[in-house]
Amino acid sequence: MSAGAAVAAPAVAVRGLTRVFPGRRGASVTALAEVDLEVAAGEFVSLIGPSGCGKSTLLRLIADLDQPSAGSLEVFGRSARAARLAQDYGIAFQQAGLLPWRTVRENIELPLQLHGVGRSARRARSDELIALIGLDEFADRRPDQLSGGMQQRVAIARALAEKPRLLLMDEPFGALDEMTRERMQTELARLRAETGAAVVFVTHSIPEAVYLSDRVVVMSPRPGRIVEVVDIGLGDRTEELREDEHFFERVSAVREALHGAPVGGARGVENR
Repeated sequence: MSAGAAVAAPAVAVRGLTRVFPGRRGASVTALAEVDLEVAAGEFVSLIGPSGCGKSTLLRLIADLDQPSAGSLEVFGRSARAARLAQDYGIAFQQAGLLPWRTVRENIELPLQLHGVGRSARRARSDELIALIGLDEFADRRPDQLSGGMQQRVAIARALAEKPRLLLMDEPFGALDEMTRERMQTELARLRAETGAAVVFVTHSIPEAVYLSDRVVVMSPRPGRIVEVVDIGLGDRTEELREDEHFFERVSAVREALHGAPVGGARGVENR
């Protein structure tokens, strides 16, 4: 595949994706069933649905942390494994997962160090990211000296260290208090705008999904299928947006989709 074709390819292309987990005595659990999804380069897409619907399983399949039972999956036009080896994506989870003996700078530089990037280049990149997340005064602090929100900012910066074109995020703000969570949502929207990365974001929060996303993918109870895709169509992500009537309309649209009601203005997706 040529470089031009790779650039034109969607960030994520999933076709007929199914994941079946074997169980005891021949029993099995179907986590995902025939999922079709495409995420454009630079697009922010959230996955939402009831617990156990396969949101995190889908994210793990995209990240090459698990293998599908059937169907196809490409990241920027190549296999998930090839995308992982090419460092096309970064990952952030609910727990920041910072190494407690490393400083903010050292945690951010870890993926660069593991891939053999030289000291001066690592320092330049960590300087850039520390400024981007607004933690210049904390560069030499260790995780236990940071608040939960600060730790998550460091985790996101670490995920961005290798300039990935795709961020995979599994409830990264789920453990934060509401005020910190809203600040982190605004921060993530800013970082995404500045980096141009596509984002696939797992959340249980409808307002969070609407605030952050270009589209919200609504999934059914297990076996997970995409039952609706809600186009959000909001403007700049500012604090004022949370009080806008269009924001509340989109929140209602996603909530109705989750409860199985028809959604005006949404684009439905039927999996075959």
